Amino acid sequence: MFENCLICTDFSDGLQRLTDFVPDLASGGLKRIVFLHNVAIAQDRQVARVDEEKIAAAKERLGGAIASVPPGVDVKIEVVSGRPSEKILHAIKTYQIDVIFVGTSIRSLLQEKIVGSTSAKLLESTSTPLMVLRPQLITTYTREELSLRCQHLWRYLLIPYNDSGAARYLIEQLKHYVKKQSQPYLKQCMLVWVVEDGSRNEVIRTNRLQEAQKKLASVKDELEALGIEVNTEVRQGNPLVEILDAALYFDISAIALGNDRQSNWLELAVPSCAKDLLRRSWFPVLFFSANQ
Repeated sequence: MFENCLICTDFSDGLQRLTDFVPDLASGGLKRIVFLHNVAIAQDRQVARVDEEKIAAAKERLGGAIASVPPGVDVKIEVVSGRPSEKILHAIKTYQIDVIFVGTSIRSLLQEKIVGSTSAKLLESTSTPLMVLRPQLITTYTREELSLRCQHLWRYLLIPYNDSGAARYLIEQLKHYVKKQSQPYLKQCMLVWVVEDGSRNEVIRTNRLQEAQKKLASVKDELEALGIEVNTEVRQGNPLVEILDAALYFDISAIALGNDRQSNWLELAVPSCAKDLLRRSWFPVLFFSANQ
């Protein structure tokens, strides 16, 4: 589904392990893989300087990525020094990146606003999709497990859908990337609409469920026209709980989310299921943002 990826690692997120799985990543359609690590500016007697020793060590640590590169695949190693978000944005432009791999810890939204987050800054400053992977999972996979994960990152996506602007943006982006793929790397989607328990009126609740099923059927037709196998399900209850339960039940590869231009994902006053999923999901999250 994607061809040019940027894998950002600070060596605490586990993503540096992916240097050993370049052939597996390539089997999922990637033709250019860029590994990026940012070394903090060193302070020497109140004078800022680039730590050349740490840069050299990081390059050596990532060097395994170029040890086994399949034909037709371009692998780059970028070790830089400066502000991480700025260096990532520069790499996106330089290498025409169409998906960014990042690791993120489980933090509250308040913590993200206070201490800052490279992933959060990227969500605000680029429309390039982010593949958010939990360090706790990547670091505990066996080599066999991680090999399979790399091969099937986008094989089966769970798509929470409620016909909002963000949901429509997500569908349009998926259609865009599916049309570009040379092989059916995205094989299957699970569309899930969760109707919240907000009305005691049985007639109103039934109408909402039926309307959700009708709209999901329309989206299903759009995606099936592109050769994707699509399943749909309407659930009732708490959106976060039901979406995570569906992810477990249907054995999906990742959860896909979207954010349109009308919303600010760091706005504390407006609850968002997308924000909660980004913070709490143990599943990989493929996030499309319309920022910029």
